[in-house]
Amino acid sequence: MADRKRILIADDDPDLVDLLKLDLTNQGYDILVAMNGKEALQMAMGEKVDLVLLDVMMPYIDGYHVAYEVTSKLGSGAPLIILMTSRDTTREKGIAIMSGAAEVLQKPFEMESLHKKIAEILSRS
Repeated sequence: MADRKRILIADDDPDLVDLLKLDLTNQGYDILVAMNGKEALQMAMGEKVDLVLLDVMMPYIDGYHVAYEVTSKLGSGAPLIILMTSRDTTREKGIAIMSGAAEVLQKPFEMESLHKKIAEILSRS
């Protein structure tokens, strides 16, 4: 498949990362993984990825700072970002959008809603 989309999963919960990696691979995406904010920033800046699933609360650098750095430095070449948080997304959405994220997803979430959100976000590019 020549046009497989690449998704970077950035979360410090290894069980969630494994679940997302397996599920999204089965959905036809190529998956990269970062286990903390520092890795996520390096990979998002250095790898060609179409989308980043980015946890807000991670070691070293939080997801808001990663999103801001990636989108401000890469501009229109930045990957799309979905921030994932267990916090109240009603209150967090403004911060997420200001940081450069395209969307915010409340944890826990249903895989079907994640699939729909990913398809919707990727169709924007």
